[in-house]
Amino acid sequence: MFVWAFLLTLTVILLYAVVVVYAERKAAAFVQDRLGPLEVGPKGLLQTVADLLKLLQKEDIIPNASDKILFRLAPWLIFIAIFCGFIALPWAPGLVGSDLPSGIFMIFAVVSLDVIGLFMVGWGANNKYALFGAVRSIAQIISYEIPLGLCLLAVVTFTGTLNLQEIAAQQALHSTSYLFGIPAVDVSHWGGIFAWNIIRFPVLIPVAILFFITTLAECNRAPFDIPEAESELVAGFHTEYSGFRFGMLFLSEYAMMLLVALLLVFLFLGAWHSPLPNIAAIALCDWTSGAVGHWSAIAWSVFWLGIKTMTVVFWQIMLRWTFPRLRVDQLMHLCWKLFLPLSMLLVLTSAVWKWFLIA
Repeated sequence: MFVWAFLLTLTVILLYAVVVVYAERKAAAFVQDRLGPLEVGPKGLLQTVADLLKLLQKEDIIPNASDKILFRLAPWLIFIAIFCGFIALPWAPGLVGSDLPSGIFMIFAVVSLDVIGLFMVGWGANNKYALFGAVRSIAQIISYEIPLGLCLLAVVTFTGTLNLQEIAAQQALHSTSYLFGIPAVDVSHWGGIFAWNIIRFPVLIPVAILFFITTLAECNRAPFDIPEAESELVAGFHTEYSGFRFGMLFLSEYAMMLLVALLLVFLFLGAWHSPLPNIAAIALCDWTSGAVGHWSAIAWSVFWLGIKTMTVVFWQIMLRWTFPRLRVDQLMHLCWKLFLPLSMLLVLTSAVWKWFLIA
């Protein structure tokens, strides 16, 4: 099972990166009243493929004064740390690489290791711009992981589990009769969007918004892209990288976007369940059972999970071309003086809300 999960995840990430890079170019062109890629393939569809081939053919330049071991290993460490986060993410009922009881904690812990790779990138390049960019990125990621972790804690307060399969199952047709947090309203037979966590527990709406914003900072996406600020740092931590190694760093950023988008969908937006009422239930099934309807359930699950995830990715792209880049002091002020107190307040509110529901 681990082998097919590895191959499936790697294939999804590669195909997703090709599609999203093209989509981002077209979205940027639309926002800025331009045309975007047009020359390679119909409507420029093959432009990203051409760029990938170009990256693979470029010379792998390693600066003479760099720490060559760190310089070579760093892109791999960053990508592996992010890639391992997909191990505990299910793609459909029963379709998961490792169904861990503490899946969310595992993802959060493993992905956090990419800061080591970022430091290796900046230090190993022996370039002041790369080092400044890496230090900025590390400070940003470590800072924003605190409100991000508190957002996860708020969700776990209501779900009572760290297992993503169970969190997804709770957002299908369920026996808990809550609508907007009111136990008296029986919606257990409605399903669809009414079973999503943000609808059942409205306190999770600001939590979802805060989660989305903090994940932008974790991905180094605009308006939190100061580690790659070309205006003062040339290209930030990957200034000295070229060819395939630069492609690895580039792919890692887009893989991280996909990972946090999937987490947002699982925690708040009903996972793989349809938003349409009364047809939302896709029962958990055994991967080896061969039951009637098994493959159709898998297909519909992947379809709805993909639609929701790509919608979140679309908003990640649009925000990049909408808001200006924050300064370093503004970014830290936003985290420590606004997001951190707000996330603590939301966790406390979630705990009190859950206590009243139990009582």
